[in-house]
Amino acid sequence: MKRFLYVIPLLVLVVVGGFSILQLKQVSGGKSVNILPSVLINREVPPFELDPIQGRERGFGSKDLLGQVTIVNLFGSWCVACQAEHPFLMTIKEQGLVPIYGIDWREKNPEAGPKWLAKYGDPYTLIGDDPNSKAAIAFGVTGAPESFIVDQNGVIRYKQIGPITPEVWKNTLWPLIQELRKT
Repeated sequence: MKRFLYVIPLLVLVVVGGFSILQLKQVSGGKSVNILPSVLINREVPPFELDPIQGRERGFGSKDLLGQVTIVNLFGSWCVACQAEHPFLMTIKEQGLVPIYGIDWREKNPEAGPKWLAKYGDPYTLIGDDPNSKAAIAFGVTGAPESFIVDQNGVIRYKQIGPITPEVWKNTLWPLIQELRKT
């Protein structure tokens, strides 16, 4: 029995090493480590209804996504990566490429999100306030920013973990949006 106890650390090392090698192979093979499978892909957006952020009259809910291809973007004024992503979201809005719906997530101060948008610009068609992670949990969000491509039928087709960059837009999101619009 004592001999078996000596083997346990070796087994743990083999398992951890195996996962590390698998991840390195994915990165060297051109796959992003930001791509995590989501159980929501090809499923309807979970039903939700969020109140508006301060200064807006209307919130945002799952029914608002029907009838058009959209992006749902979770952000927060506290999120550094969201600030890096934001100028590109403004570009998407200014070019009128696709409606972007926002979920202002986990703001401790209800004025923080609106002030942040007033400072950097507002790319969102509608914004819901999600201080208690109600919608974020339904979407299976692990951090901000995260974005979802939703088709005309309200079905999630893609999950982007991390900022939408020009490269992500050009190589992944925009081609997918154009393809979904054909169906």
